[in-house]
Amino acid sequence: MNDKLVFLGLLYFVQGIPYGLQSSLLPVYLRGAGHSLTRIGLTKILYFPWVLKVLWAPLVDRVGTKRRWLVATVSGLALTCLSSAALAPEAHIWGVAGTLLAMNALASVQDIAVDGAAVGLLKGRSELGFGNTAQVVGYKAGSVFAGGGLLAVIDVAGWGPMFMLLAFVYFGVALFVWGAPILDDDLLKGQAEARRGVQSDAVHPWRVWRKLLSVPGTPWTMLYVLTYKLGEQGAVTMFPLFLLDHHMTARELGFWNGVIAMGFSICGSSLGGLLLSRFSIGSLMRRVFVMRTVSMIFQSSLLSVLEPSPLMKGMAVLSLSVQHFLGGLITTLTFTTMMHCTQRAEESVQATHYSFLATLEVLGKLMFGALAGSMVDWLGFPTAFLFFLVLSAGTALHVWRATDMGALREQYKEQPK
Repeated sequence: MNDKLVFLGLLYFVQGIPYGLQSSLLPVYLRGAGHSLTRIGLTKILYFPWVLKVLWAPLVDRVGTKRRWLVATVSGLALTCLSSAALAPEAHIWGVAGTLLAMNALASVQDIAVDGAAVGLLKGRSELGFGNTAQVVGYKAGSVFAGGGLLAVIDVAGWGPMFMLLAFVYFGVALFVWGAPILDDDLLKGQAEARRGVQSDAVHPWRVWRKLLSVPGTPWTMLYVLTYKLGEQGAVTMFPLFLLDHHMTARELGFWNGVIAMGFSICGSSLGGLLLSRFSIGSLMRRVFVMRTVSMIFQSSLLSVLEPSPLMKGMAVLSLSVQHFLGGLITTLTFTTMMHCTQRAEESVQATHYSFLATLEVLGKLMFGALAGSMVDWLGFPTAFLFFLVLSAGTALHVWRATDMGALREQYKEQPK
């Protein structure tokens, strides 16, 4: 099992690098270059290929092998990094945007292939639990590496050397995957079954959508995954830029927000798996969403302090750490909720059902993240954060009602076995 976890963890690590580049490194770099918050917020549109991945997921399942898809996508990421290294963002902003869009497209295809490999490799509840931990922690570790570690590299060496380093990392992982013995059987049985299952519904796609929407709990879960991160996403995106404007240098922000805070996020994600083995998911979601709302009240109160001071810097670091810790915990609970809903679907559409929910989860964060910068430019930080707080409180109420009389009622009463 250790070989499987190392293999999956490494692939999820490199898959998290594009997210770290765009969520932590790029906003700080662009803000330091004088770009508006509106323009910085609109860079979230570059995540759009993740919304479309459900469209090409059947192609990855039915054509070729997982090894070939993984080698092709990781090698493509390496070549894209080489292209980015040759561009100066100050003079070729649209070229840089194109390469980042290509990175997201390749990473979204890689995600489909890795998830498919994980389904075939992991056997039994124990391996599934550890595999989910490898997914979340590996992805966030890659984000920390890109958003924190590479921010220090770019501050010292510059844009080009940073992407050269990334290209070498991706090429190394591509060679590792090409020679990995763990994929020798390459899930041939699962691929054959997928071809037979998909072909029968390919002629009548509306049958698939009818099956998806008829799964118990799906409508509530769809609304939940679209909205659960809205307020948090706005705060996570904009609060570091407030600190950059008033309290921290780019290097300090890269360390505290890109490394330390993301480290707390990884701890929260890991703790989520442990807590789920002891408490019901409904009771955990009730408490954690209320705690997140309280943490956002604390963070919003810091926006009134504009004069830099050691105390303010300490409070800001505390706020970022708590915010990311709770965000990581909520992410684990959410993906478990999605999996629980998917397990109620027919076996022939379970993969499509989960991919559909995952696409909605990305869409919700993407749309609001793209608008958050415009909201702050238009309304100002205090008013925009008040709106973020209202959204967060609304999600907490949505979850609380679901545990009383809705889709989470059974999970609230159910105790883990």
